[in-house]
Amino acid sequence: MYNNAYAKLNITKAAYETIAAIEKELSDAFSAIEENESINEAKVLAAFHRNKVAAHYFNPTTGYGYDDLGRDNLDKVFSDIFGTEAAVVSPQIVSGTHAIFAVLNGILRNGDCMLSLSGRPYDTLVDAIGINSNPECSLREKGVSYEQIDLKPDGSFDSDEIVKKVSELKPRVAYVQRSRGYAWRDAILPNNMEPIFSIVKQLSPGTIIVVDNCYGEFTGIYEPCDFGADVIVGSLIKNPGGGLAPTGGYFAGTRKCVDRIASSLTVPGIGRECGSYFGSYLPYYQGIFNAPHVVAQSLKTSVLFAKLFERLNLPTMPSSSAERSDIVQALRFKTKEELIKFCECIQAVSPVDGHVVPEPWAMPGYNDEVIMAAGTFIQGASIELSADAPIHEPYTGYIQGSLSYAHGRIAAMRVLSMLNEK
Repeated sequence: MYNNAYAKLNITKAAYETIAAIEKELSDAFSAIEENESINEAKVLAAFHRNKVAAHYFNPTTGYGYDDLGRDNLDKVFSDIFGTEAAVVSPQIVSGTHAIFAVLNGILRNGDCMLSLSGRPYDTLVDAIGINSNPECSLREKGVSYEQIDLKPDGSFDSDEIVKKVSELKPRVAYVQRSRGYAWRDAILPNNMEPIFSIVKQLSPGTIIVVDNCYGEFTGIYEPCDFGADVIVGSLIKNPGGGLAPTGGYFAGTRKCVDRIASSLTVPGIGRECGSYFGSYLPYYQGIFNAPHVVAQSLKTSVLFAKLFERLNLPTMPSSSAERSDIVQALRFKTKEELIKFCECIQAVSPVDGHVVPEPWAMPGYNDEVIMAAGTFIQGASIELSADAPIHEPYTGYIQGSLSYAHGRIAAMRVLSMLNEK
């Protein structure tokens, strides 16, 4: 029922009624998301039980952090959930990009080759790898070479080129970015990775398969390590933090790889044995427990926006009916002004800094000006409702997150009201 509470957010009755009608069409899609949520929650709960999570694991530690029970058990919980031999979950990892670089830097040595199987990585990794230049402390400066194989136009792996390059290069690392980033492509489903991983291992058994899992956790019931990935890596202010983790990142995989990365992240000979955290571990445990639900809320929001834009005859990626492998929804606008207004709308319905008007700016690590709507409780938390876009043609906005579907549908109503103002 349309209420004056919506009017206070500049939402029209017509927009409310349109969204309500769209929701009826999405009942089957929402049911499928809820079923996945239930399976993932069961998986998480079982991991909590197997690792005997108790209240004293939430306590902080100081100094070296020897025998930090909360830290060590949290690592075990993550490892259990993702089906790996070991994991590191660290508040000291400052971002997903930091987590990915820590993994690559820990594995790769002078003279090694890194081969990306999914094209160019995120903009923020370009300098870290040294793709176009040779920044100080980059992998390139360290003596690591980089090659990439672009995905096919339909977003699938180029298996012929992968066979050729892997046979030729015998790369130390074969890298896959699961999410779309700022690319107009589908996120890669974990089960679609399996045939490619088999090819890589057959041709080069020593190659370590690393998957950037950011934005993808819990979007389905399987993860990349279920299909042969050696290491997965991600951010705790995205999916697995459940909107509660205040910072941090994780990596999980084979014990040999995780131990090597941990030694690089801290000190050889110490590795995972040290690392205190004076804050409570409670939000990390509670966050991963809550993650399947929050990811489901985010997915419902993404599907709603996809269906809305399809109704408006505007391009979307993925479609509202597509199987999803990340929480990101790409939406295309006709003009720069519409794109900016869209981000302004998302900011305007944010619980934090809703009075602020975002503007495009030269954000570090990106080639174009970027506008970001991020009125989030945790700064930059992509699992909370947010939107961002590089300012260039074609004008594409990326929306992700939503701690609750109710918030997501309010945002959709506000965006529709804005578009109808013209």
